[in-house]
Amino acid sequence: MDKMERFIIDLYEKSISYEPLTKEEALTLLKVDNVYVPLLTYYAHRIRNHFFPENKIEFCSIINAKSGACEEDCSFCAQSKFYKAPINVYKLVPKEEIVEGAHRGIEYGANRYCVVVSGKSATDEEVDKIAEAVEEIKKKEKLPINVCVSGGTLNHEQLKKLKNAGVRRVNHNLETSRNYFPKIVTTHRWEERYETIKRIKETGLSTCSGGIFGMGESLEDRVDLALTYRELEVDSIPLNFLMPIPGTPLESRRGVSPLEALKIIAMFRFTNPKAELRLCGGREQTLGDFHGMAALMVNALMVGGYLTRAGRDIKKDYRLLEDINMERLHKVLD
Repeated sequence: MDKMERFIIDLYEKSISYEPLTKEEALTLLKVDNVYVPLLTYYAHRIRNHFFPENKIEFCSIINAKSGACEEDCSFCAQSKFYKAPINVYKLVPKEEIVEGAHRGIEYGANRYCVVVSGKSATDEEVDKIAEAVEEIKKKEKLPINVCVSGGTLNHEQLKKLKNAGVRRVNHNLETSRNYFPKIVTTHRWEERYETIKRIKETGLSTCSGGIFGMGESLEDRVDLALTYRELEVDSIPLNFLMPIPGTPLESRRGVSPLEALKIIAMFRFTNPKAELRLCGGREQTLGDFHGMAALMVNALMVGGYLTRAGRDIKKDYRLLEDINMERLHKVLD
């Protein structure tokens, strides 16, 4: 056994004991020679199976319930009013359409369904309408799916209203490290997002917060984001890989390579062993033939498409599960 193999095994033992990794240890995981990627994947898979049901993976789906005309300038996003990306722009969809999206998620086999709205923060009126739709899904139709909401920098009262309606988890992504954030967004501060996550926790809701990789951030930025989530003890971490969109400032970025993506996923698994990791936007284009290795390290796949981009054929994801001998997890909270 060489020095690096021993190092990876030592970090595996720290992770299953829920001992925090140092910044230097996490950085080393991102810098390992490619020859160690299979070993890294193997131990990340073992960490996953230590804390979660073995060989089970869930599907989650989203609805872009309000699209475009966003007053923020996130460089990766087609929905900003500052850019000329070709997307559909519309206000919050009717309640019936949100409910229909939940039915569609169930058809895909999704265990979770997230209602997403563009903009820095959903208005009180929008929160009221989303809450009505959630009550229809959970209390009237009693659909077998967990409902989440991504509504921006929500306040305590808005969060309580969603919780009372039947929402159990709220998404709000930090996107990248505190250090790199100003290079990606200038219309609001990283700290506002951080404080929103703390409010979500204070309200007694489950937290979902992730990032996008390949935007030009450094290895240190990736580690800083992972360690921030460990500090916050976030329940769910969506991992997105940049899909360069024409008309946005990042349209010419190359993103990350498949092996680089695998190292990122493994590092997040080692640093956040109890968090649900979700493979989301950009997984198809970035991972390619390495999709199965990535899936072994995570808890969930986002299916049915993303906010402004189509997703992967659901049949391919079902075949993927068969190929890696994993079963779809389906658990609905009260």
